[in-house]
Amino acid sequence: MTSPVDPQAKVYSHINGKEAEILDRLAISELCKGWPVYRDASEWKNFRSLFCDEAYVWTTWSKRQSIDGFIQKSKDGKARGDFIMHRECGTLVELNPSTNRAVGKMKATITQRFNIAANNATGMGPFVFDVDCDCRFHFFCFRDTAADEWKVKYVKLIYEKDKLVPIDGSPLPTFTQEALDELPAGYKYLGVAQSMLGHGIDAYLPTTQGPEGGPANLRWLQLYEQMEQWLGGAADIDLTSTASVPNGSNGVNGKRKKVS
Repeated sequence: MTSPVDPQAKVYSHINGKEAEILDRLAISELCKGWPVYRDASEWKNFRSLFCDEAYVWTTWSKRQSIDGFIQKSKDGKARGDFIMHRECGTLVELNPSTNRAVGKMKATITQRFNIAANNATGMGPFVFDVDCDCRFHFFCFRDTAADEWKVKYVKLIYEKDKLVPIDGSPLPTFTQEALDELPAGYKYLGVAQSMLGHGIDAYLPTTQGPEGGPANLRWLQLYEQMEQWLGGAADIDLTSTASVPNGSNGVNGKRKKVS
């Protein structure tokens, strides 16, 4: 379930304001939109230009990667047939002009096409299907004062919900409950399907779906705290995920440890 809790403690420049603020927010919004436009088209030089030298990104299938490592893994995946597309559903920016920091928030749907070969041992397949995953990208940006331009330092997502999508009425694969339970609600179908392609999946990324009837998801709230640290001008922030061990659900009621 999603939560009625407002995760953001402060209000930043996000709509209206002075002309300089509006122009900065538009420039940052362009950086965010570069992800679906450039990555999906394999325009790697354009994609790389969005980021600073020491940038890092987190995704389900790549886990934590430097931007150059992520680009290489993306190329390798595409060479093996990975087919991941992104639909931007709206982008707004939180800007703190006094610190030259911003966070771009891009609502998007990740759509991945899967072509799974037949399994002779089980007599199942082949399967061709899509997984749609609604999510929100968060681009941690700063103004490079030397170049007088905005760059992305970190990208981390909040995953909201996902689903299997038939493409022509053909049967969909059946995932075991055990496999689904290894991943949080928000990207469990996407993660299990990606694992079928040989990817190791990050099981500790933020989602909006905490335990039903319980507190808000702590990793979701943690990411908002990290966004506010960034906007406040912190020299650096630790975006490492927090995992619960044991008897915890999404970081609730359990000891916590850091995972990458």
